[in-house]
Order: sequence, then structure tokens, then C-alpha cells
Amino acid sequence: MTPYPTERIALFIDGANLYSAAKALNADLDFRKLVEMYRAQAVLVRAYYYTAVIEGEEFSPIKPLVDWLDYNGFTVVTKPVKRFTDAQGHSRTKGNMDIEIAVDMLELTPRVDNMVLFSGDGDFRRLVQAVQAKGVRVTVVSTMKSQPPYIADELRRQADAFVELNDLLPEIGRPRTPGATPSARVFDQ
Repeated sequence: MTPYPTERIALFIDGANLYSAAKALNADLDFRKLVEMYRAQAVLVRAYYYTAVIEGEEFSPIKPLVDWLDYNGFTVVTKPVKRFTDAQGHSRTKGNMDIEIAVDMLELTPRVDNMVLFSGDGDFRRLVQAVQAKGVRVTVVSTMKSQPPYIADELRRQADAFVELNDLLPEIGRPRTPGATPSARVFDQ
């Protein structure tokens, strides 16, 4: 589903989910090209990027990406990673951004015609349904071309349109740099 030139759209990027999907396709994303692509197709009201960050680290591989996005028109939403010990005694981290995405999508519904959600997380099915009930179309971008697929079937079916991330890679991606950190996928230098 291609937006109309006067259509008001907003992008909601689940950073961890999109990073994993792109990695599974062996690609890096160019966020400058991504936002330019949507600006060329419609009126881009807002572009959100959500990610959890580890606090207290001297260097975080996600920091250069977050800084670049913040300085280049994205609304960056972060929260600290929580550390916990699982039942087997292993140290784990958790940094789920689902609530932040849900709140922002619901708050923005009166101002947009179409929301583009970059995530394959099935937990968003009910959110998509709620946004649609307010008269806003929802396009989901993820991939079915990876093993396993990064799109939950129930989310894909609920969306007004599904865009295969692999099909966008000629415009917004490039082959993955071996051992690249998230900052290496920010933009072309």
C-alpha cells in the first residue's frame, strides 16, 4: 500500500525487532534513506525510534545510532535495560518498549492517516486493532523471508497492509558488514 502524497503518516520503529529482522536478512539499514523514502511518498508527521539502553557503560554500541537519529529528526524513545536472574541462575536483560510504542501510537491517532509500524511482534495485534478503530490505517513492515519469519501471523493479518522488509532493501539497505555494531548501520558516510 503506497501512501498518497497528501497522506499524513508516522513511523514507529521497534529498534530491537527491526535490527533482528534486518540482521536475519543479512542487511544493514540506512535510516537517512528510510526517512527520505517516506517523505517522498507522503507528509511525514513524525518518525519514532524505540530502544532500550544499558546505563552506566562507558561505551554503548547503540549510542552513535541513537545520537544520529536524535540529531536527524527522529523522536528517540529510550529506557534503561533491566537486569535480572532467571530461575536457572543466569543473568538476563530485558528492555521491552511495547508500552511506549502503544501509548505514542494511540496519542498520535488524531493527527495521522496511516501509521507504519516496523515490528513483527504479535503483541501489537490488539494495538493495531485499536488504532484502526480510531480510523487510522496501519502498515506493518517486517519479514517473512527469514528463518524463522520475524512477523507474527496474527499481526500481519490484522494490518491494513504488510510490507516485506526484504523488498525495501534495494532502497534502504545494503549488505551487512561482518561484526557490525548497530552504529555501523546508521547511514552512508
